[in-house]
Amino acid sequence: MGWWKEANLDLILVPTGFLIMCIYHLFLLYRYLNCPEITSIGYENHNKKAWVEKMLLIDAKDRGFAVSVLNGHLSASISLSSISLVLCSLIGALLGNSSTNFLTSNFILGDTSKSTSTIKYISLLSCFLLAFACFIQTTRHFVHGCFLISMPTGDVPVDCIQKAVLRGSNFWTIGLRALYFATTLLLWIFGPIPMFVGSIVTVMILYFLDINKQPMIQYGSNKNNGSGGLFKKIGQELSEVVEAFEHHGKP
Repeated sequence: MGWWKEANLDLILVPTGFLIMCIYHLFLLYRYLNCPEITSIGYENHNKKAWVEKMLLIDAKDRGFAVSVLNGHLSASISLSSISLVLCSLIGALLGNSSTNFLTSNFILGDTSKSTSTIKYISLLSCFLLAFACFIQTTRHFVHGCFLISMPTGDVPVDCIQKAVLRGSNFWTIGLRALYFATTLLLWIFGPIPMFVGSIVTVMILYFLDINKQPMIQYGSNKNNGSGGLFKKIGQELSEVVEAFEHHGKP
């Protein structure tokens, strides 16, 4: 057919693949907000909240292990933010070099014009910049969590530390999702068909990874391990002693 052009593949497959990725993540967000226990993100956040509560039961001088755990997350976020920044610089250099065009190969089925090439690189640059910003925020919140959890006086509320840790984890998740989008857009450089297939495969893999089939672990509350739990235990022991005396005092 004379009206059909290879450039039409980019107009059909690329928006469709991008829309599939967006719809899936909106669906994941809906499940996380309404039923967090069936998502891996909700399961992990539940465990992290309990971890913060348990770490606060330890004396401040003995919380070096907790700080080292957060430092591990800091190292990972700093590494990914550095990688994202380097890729942003590389893409910026490719955009600045107007004579460079890798999309003129004959094996690419799709639009190989210079304007489409620019759109591809700008889309990649946007995803990597978003990932870089999210990983920087992850580092910020985990650093703040390290300061709070190592407070010597122990007057910091549990909610404040939990909020810092969970916000860092959420920004970490968003940064990873931005890298997933960047991966599918990277396939667009080789044509709209690899990008569309990559979007479908990515959604299928993420669907199985984001499902949580394990029941939520029911951790004990800090209140049961504090002074309230101690007084309750003492009261139970006294009541048992009184009952024993009453039992032996009966004829």
